[in-house]
Amino acid sequence: MVHFGHANLLRQAKALGDYLIVGVHSDEEVMKNKGPPVYNEEERYKLVAAIKWVDEVVENAPYCTTLETLEKYDCDFGVHGDDISITATGEDAYHIIKNAGKYREVSRTQGVSTTDIVGRMLLMTKTHHKREGEDLPDKKHVQEIQSGSSVHSPWTGVSQFLATTQKIVQFSSGKQPKSGDTIVYVSGAFDCFHIGHLKFLEKAATYGDFIIVGVHTDSEVNRYCGTNYPLMNVHERVLSVLACRYVHEVVIGAPYTISRDLIDHFKVDIVVHGNSAVVEDISGNDPYEVAKKLGKFVLIDSGSHFTTFDLVDRILEHRSSFIQRNKKKEAKELAAYESLRTAKGINGNS
Repeated sequence: MVHFGHANLLRQAKALGDYLIVGVHSDEEVMKNKGPPVYNEEERYKLVAAIKWVDEVVENAPYCTTLETLEKYDCDFGVHGDDISITATGEDAYHIIKNAGKYREVSRTQGVSTTDIVGRMLLMTKTHHKREGEDLPDKKHVQEIQSGSSVHSPWTGVSQFLATTQKIVQFSSGKQPKSGDTIVYVSGAFDCFHIGHLKFLEKAATYGDFIIVGVHTDSEVNRYCGTNYPLMNVHERVLSVLACRYVHEVVIGAPYTISRDLIDHFKVDIVVHGNSAVVEDISGNDPYEVAKKLGKFVLIDSGSHFTTFDLVDRILEHRSSFIQRNKKKEAKELAAYESLRTAKGINGNS
């Protein structure tokens, strides 16, 4: 996947230098070394390129980073998080550049991982997601991965993400609209930020100079999406949106109905909505009624109809593969962690 934990790693990596090149693995490399990818390679290339700290993307990057890779792209060093990346053969994917002194390390974002997010989707039990005759995944195991346990990998969902004002400031652009800028306002759930969200924001950005995104509260998203949504809480969703290069400002817990007060407060020139159906507000009214009466509403076609529901369906369609992916990845990480502990002379009681 591409989530805000990856974006935070890239933010830290960019701070170590002047120009950030990000290698993204092909589906074949991911399948070989980690298991089935959630987003396909074309989606991942585009999603990574849209993260605002990224200057360049290298497609089909090798899973094991070599000195030749660094030299080919004129890189001074490679960067990874402080969670180990393991190849299909059990090796550290960065051992070559580590031994050559060409490696730098940054902190991973605690409480979020692809394994954890996939685990949340695997627990979906809504009627339109649960197929007749299918077994549900091992709920106890998935929940253990999410809640943390001493017998699990320390890098796979061992804690819940806790948002801080510092993290939001780090992700924020800090920019203000300039005089004469056309201000565009969009709003939504932006749950599990995916290619559909990116395409929408990219298209919305063509309508103005300063893009403000309203991210709805968890309870509001739950109202119009259903009992199992959102998959990510409002703080996780806010950081995912803030990482996008097309976004300048985010309204946290934005009201579902776009009022005259909101439009005046943010000096909004255009309110944009995409391909998703418009659900009435809690009073049964059109949430865009005011914007339409003011002549500020624009309906756009982003060219993508991919939704979070489609993403969950993608996971559930190949449920058994993803259950095995999560278990194998966790077991591989745990083995590597125990090996590191042994090498450092740390016993189980430490």
